Amino acid sequence: MAFVFADTTDAKVANTVKVLEEAGRRYWAPRRYDTYYRGITARDYGQAVPVVFTTLERLQEHSAGAAVWCRLGSPDEQALTAALDNPDGEALFRRQVARAEAAEAQQRAADREAWRPVCKRCGQKFTDQRWQETTAHSSAWKAGDVSVCGTCRADDVARQEAARTETAWAPAPAQPEPEPEPEDDRDQEPGKPRRGLLRWRT
Repeated sequence: MAFVFADTTDAKVANTVKVLEEAGRRYWAPRRYDTYYRGITARDYGQAVPVVFTTLERLQEHSAGAAVWCRLGSPDEQALTAALDNPDGEALFRRQVARAEAAEAQQRAADREAWRPVCKRCGQKFTDQRWQETTAHSSAWKAGDVSVCGTCRADDVARQEAARTETAWAPAPAQPEPEPEPEDDRDQEPGKPRRGLLRWRT
């Protein structure tokens, strides 16, 4: 919407513009974006009707394409295209949101790193895979010592496997030879099989 004031004074123009600004603020003024990000200075012009004004004298002196237009809410004189532009609108909002999202992602990553476990044995930080193994319900039961990193866990597994292999291939302990039963040779005839301790006497 454009107003061109003619045959009037600057004071009357200023008073009229003040009335327009106050009475029509709900129509021309931009709103704050509904976002939870802090530091967003962009304004939402989606429902705002741009209202510009000038005087007939300025148009006659400089032409409509010159910087003779003012927009409600901005005291600067601009060219019409610049006055209708919204440099603090959607484009700025997208840039600010992108920066805010990047900063938030960076903060989340820093917070996550601060919580990343450290191996109690070698002092190295857990990899994402090892961290997942030690915390996920589906894998924690077989993760072994959850206070050690993946490398130390692999060393533990290798030692256990080597111990099992060594045990499997170790020779069985020698069985002691059975002691011969005591013999009573008094009744034993030469050439006859040896009898046990209990035997019938004739």
